[in-house]
Amino acid sequence: MPVADARTYLADIVEQLKKHWPGNRAVHIVCHGHSVPAGYFATPMVDTFNAYPHLLHKGLKDRFPFAVINVIVTAIGGEHSVSGAERFERDVLGHRPDVTAIDYGLNDRGLGLARAEASWRAMIEKSLDRQIKLILLTPTPDTSGLSDPSAERWLLLQQHAEQIRRLAAEYGVGLVDSLVAFEGYAQQPGDLTDLLSWSNHPNRRGHEIVATEILRWFAIT
Repeated sequence: MPVADARTYLADIVEQLKKHWPGNRAVHIVCHGHSVPAGYFATPMVDTFNAYPHLLHKGLKDRFPFAVINVIVTAIGGEHSVSGAERFERDVLGHRPDVTAIDYGLNDRGLGLARAEASWRAMIEKSLDRQIKLILLTPTPDTSGLSDPSAERWLLLQQHAEQIRRLAAEYGVGLVDSLVAFEGYAQQPGDLTDLLSWSNHPNRRGHEIVATEILRWFAIT
């Protein structure tokens, strides 16, 4: 299967977001992952309102002014997908989300591809069993490949990103390719450090790129 079509995948959610009171209902979007969606900038600083979940919330409210939208952040700094999968039912599914975004690629390098894949599959399949729409995010980059593109941690980042792309295609769910978006900025020409607040966390500009890519899935047709 291909990755879901961004023009139609969330069409039913978009229709719900367009409704006015009293015919509307609350729409729940969960951002699950590690320190990046949790809002860590230069650790231990947590800059919640400049992180992409909050920017997504603001962008959705600008687009759908009559909607009741809850963007719920269940991310934990330092976590990888094994831990995220272990608490997925309690911390994510308990909110009965309409859409869940999963972002663990940056930290999953320490797990290895096989363990990460099993954890992502567990979260994806639990969501699909409940007919929850999913957006999988490839990792935002760190500085590991700036001086040496063949550095092991940079190659691992690329491998995990490719695995996430493959899972999105296999399950036919949404994909936000943050890594490609950041690399595109660096080819403008630009510099990845323009988008980073620390060695492995985006700054406001970096988070804006991720939020913009997620917002593409909520297009009004």
